[in-house]
Amino acid sequence: MRRTSRALLTVRTAMALSGPKLVVDPFCLRQFDKASGKTPFIGVAVPEFEAKVNELFEAAGGDACLVDGYAPFCKHVFVENFAGCTGSVAAITPENEKLLKTGYSARTDKELAVLTRWFPAEAVAPPAATYLDLILYSREQIRKENAAMGEDSGSDAPWGIVSIKAQDVDRELPMQPITMMRNALGEAEGGSGVSLDPDAYRESVAYWGGHAPIQ
Repeated sequence: MRRTSRALLTVRTAMALSGPKLVVDPFCLRQFDKASGKTPFIGVAVPEFEAKVNELFEAAGGDACLVDGYAPFCKHVFVENFAGCTGSVAAITPENEKLLKTGYSARTDKELAVLTRWFPAEAVAPPAATYLDLILYSREQIRKENAAMGEDSGSDAPWGIVSIKAQDVDRELPMQPITMMRNALGEAEGGSGVSLDPDAYRESVAYWGGHAPIQ
């Protein structure tokens, strides 16, 4: 047996014995539903997606490959774009800015709608994406937010995948300003309860002033 095959067998055996470390959180399921309009659309069944990301996670060293996020309970894992997703953000140019749409939207039916802007998916060509940024929340944080919203994730896995971004760099892109604002409002409003960081907010505005999501 080749060394790579042995390593893969070891990873799969460890996963079978201990259970998956990463699971798709219910909040992220809309990305697997094309009708939701949430991008990037993940055209892989959830069980297959979880199996693959756990395989890549363990092969990369497990917890050693976690990258710190905006708070202690948030981590990132960057993996190859095995799902064939296209990028979900486009740069705003003089040529395409007339295509931007605005409107009020909410991520879930329990959140209040906020003003957003976006490029319609049929109006712009999505960029290529080499990586998937898996945004993870700890089980403790997920339980806190679930309790505030009267929900239950139904999982005991250490990490829940709360969002997936398809991008061309293996590093975190700035969070949208409105998401930072919502987080500062607390769990009852669908946020995480993390206070606003003025420097991070300015960085976010600088990026999103020249970019918009495709949806």
